[in-house]
Amino acid sequence: MRYLQLLEFIPAEHLKKRFEVFGHFYSVDLKSGETIDCRSVLEIVAGQRRPSDIGSLLDDAPDAIFIMMNPGSSTPLVEVENVVSEDLINQLEVSLVPTKPDTTQYQVMRVMHYCGWRHVRVLNISDLRDPDSGNFVERYIDIERRTGFPAHSLFADDRSIELRRKLNRKPEAPIVCAWGVSPDLDPLIERCLSKVTVTARLTGLKKPSTENKYFHPLPTLHKDREQWVRNLVTLLRVSDESIGLINRRSCCLPNRH
Repeated sequence: MRYLQLLEFIPAEHLKKRFEVFGHFYSVDLKSGETIDCRSVLEIVAGQRRPSDIGSLLDDAPDAIFIMMNPGSSTPLVEVENVVSEDLINQLEVSLVPTKPDTTQYQVMRVMHYCGWRHVRVLNISDLRDPDSGNFVERYIDIERRTGFPAHSLFADDRSIELRRKLNRKPEAPIVCAWGVSPDLDPLIERCLSKVTVTARLTGLKKPSTENKYFHPLPTLHKDREQWVRNLVTLLRVSDESIGLINRRSCCLPNRH
C-alpha cells in the first residue's frame, strides 16, 4: 500500500465541484426560556449521485456513516425557520437544505474520493451548533446540568425512532467514529455507543490506550490532516479486505477530473 503514502491532498476548490452537501437545521425552545440552534444530519453526495428530490437522501442507504463531535461552522445556504419545543423533540420533522461545508467536511470528501464512495451521512454525538469545541463542551454540560435536556443528542432515548432511520446504510457499510479524544465527551460518547455497538461495523482512528476515543478529522497542523486521511483510507481498505469487499467495491483511486 505504498501508494497511500503518496495520496494527493485534494484542494477544497476541487472537492466543491464534485460533492454537494445538504443538512437539516433546527432550533429547540427549551423550558428554561432559551433557544438552542442545532443540526441533526448532514448528507454529502457526489454531484452525479444527487437525486431530484433532495429529501429522499434521508431514506437512501449511504456508503458510510461518520459520527463526529458536534456541528461546526457549516451553515444553511437558505433561510431556515424550523423551531420545535423541548417536549416535541421526538416529533422533529427532518427536511434537508443546501449547506455550506466546513473544513471538516472537506476531510470526509477526501476519504470519499479515495474510497470510491458516492454518499456519506454525517451524524454527531450532539446536535449543538458551535465552531469552538471548547465552548461547545461547556455549553452541553451546562445545558444538561441546568435544564435536564439530553435530547440535543440524537442518541438520547427520546430520539430513538429518528436515530434508527438515520443509521440505515448499505450492508457492511462502516460507521466511522471521529468525535475526538476529550474526556469531557465521555457522557455523550457512552450514550452513542450504547445505541450503535450491537448493530454496527464500527471503525475509526482510535487513540492508543483508550477504549472509545477516536481522532477528529481536523487536527491543528496541516501535515496531520494529510496523515489523518492517509491513515483512515488505509484502515478502511484493510477492513474491506478482511471481509471480502475489496473486489466488490472500488476503494482505489477514482479519477476526480
